[in-house]
Amino acid sequence: MLMVPVRQLGEAERGAVERILDLDPFAAAQVAERVAANGLSWWRADGRVLGYGSRDKLESVCWLGGQVTPVCAGRPAIAAFAEALGAEERTCSSIVGRADGVLGLWERLSGRWGPARDVRPNQPLLATGAAPQVAPDPDVHPVRAGEIDALFPAAVAMYTEEVGVSPLAEDGGRAYRQRVAELVRARRAYARIVDGQVIFKAELAVVTRRTAQIQGVWVDPAWRGRGIGVAAMAAVVRDALARVAPTVSLYVNDYNAPARRVYERCGFRSVGTFATVLF
Repeated sequence: MLMVPVRQLGEAERGAVERILDLDPFAAAQVAERVAANGLSWWRADGRVLGYGSRDKLESVCWLGGQVTPVCAGRPAIAAFAEALGAEERTCSSIVGRADGVLGLWERLSGRWGPARDVRPNQPLLATGAAPQVAPDPDVHPVRAGEIDALFPAAVAMYTEEVGVSPLAEDGGRAYRQRVAELVRARRAYARIVDGQVIFKAELAVVTRRTAQIQGVWVDPAWRGRGIGVAAMAAVVRDALARVAPTVSLYVNDYNAPARRVYERCGFRSVGTFATVLF
């Protein structure tokens, strides 16, 4: 069977790309945010969008930047994307997206791009469009500019715990601190601060017109097991729904039972399964 060729898409095909992204608004949120911000012109974007399908019928896309994310990609598209990606050296730090697409890519690319530092094959993708039926923590608030110094150590601790490497390793943390500051300026970072210490944090790491995706949820180890997570998350979800987007979404490691219980109590329901390959 002749394989449909993969091609890099440009601004002229933005409408077709956006239609594909709208078919899967939760799983495609990270790509949709980048396309909305920078379009598809290679000199503006921080990555490339590869397309699969005929020129008059785009079927699926794959984001290639700091991460690789296939969207609406069936088996033929995954095979074609893998062939195209495998012809290049790996430059991404992760492959993330719906589990079938990510694991299909990794099956084909592992010999070329491996080994992976970690493969997380089962990450429930959750979403809600309703305010939680639990009381929010009134002390959880969008972080203010003057609170960045308090937030940054907590953000570093969360990143190191979740990803397995420190964000300070590459450049002393300058780029990561800039990202944290950007989220604060956009009122997309939340925290509860007690005696100058952040004991809970979360951020709306991705925002599109369809959803706000929560990432970086963290509770100070000294405060874990006290039941503060549900009310804290309820505050984040309520504010995000009222102020930012019509739905809130996130993905979580399947083995993180405490976090999954918190999200269930806050009204999140399954909308699929993610997988992540970390390098």
